[in-house]
Amino acid sequence: MNALIIEDEKNLANEIGDFLNKEHIISDIANTGKEASEMLAVNLYDFVLLDLGLPDYDGLDLLREAKKLNVDAAFIIITARGAIADRITGLDTGADDYLPKPFALAELYARMQAVARRKFKVETPEINAGDFIINLQARKVMFNNIEVELTKKEYDLLQYLLLNKNKVLSRIQLYEHIWGNILDDQYDSNFIDVHIKNLRKKLGQYQSADWLETVRGIGYKAVIQKD
Repeated sequence: MNALIIEDEKNLANEIGDFLNKEHIISDIANTGKEASEMLAVNLYDFVLLDLGLPDYDGLDLLREAKKLNVDAAFIIITARGAIADRITGLDTGADDYLPKPFALAELYARMQAVARRKFKVETPEINAGDFIINLQARKVMFNNIEVELTKKEYDLLQYLLLNKNKVLSRIQLYEHIWGNILDDQYDSNFIDVHIKNLRKKLGQYQSADWLETVRGIGYKAVIQKD
């Protein structure tokens, strides 16, 4: 998954970005509202972490704009404005959570995980696909207590498809959320096809992964029957 960090304190923004990257969340940083607005207009994000106290933009106005540009993103306000009225206004404007400064990075990550569970309607840390069990916390795929060996990107791709189960995801969507922002000179949709092929091959050594479907001309989806 990926995140946009909108924070004018550069050291804090970089600290958050480094931490999230270690937790397998690709991060972009915007230090001004103008930079954030431009990034939101061209990129899709899973999370937007927004400081309300920007030097050039009203944070709540940016939140309203961001929700129109990234309708599927989860929004967490991170700000020194800790007053109850500010929290209520932020949540009423559409934020999914509110974390006043100073905060521990571990708490921020825990909040993001909780928001993600609500967003994707995941009630447990495990997702079942056929007889495969995907443990979201351990980032492991198991089959009859045997771990299926996947690369980091293969796991990220599989997890994102399963979190969006039964939803068609385009190759561009998958590329952005797994590899980061698309640059015209580096984008190659074949990256996704190669990784899907490798996933099917590795999973197929244990059980058919026919639930991982190709949607011709668009992309892929994980077809998982509801319990």
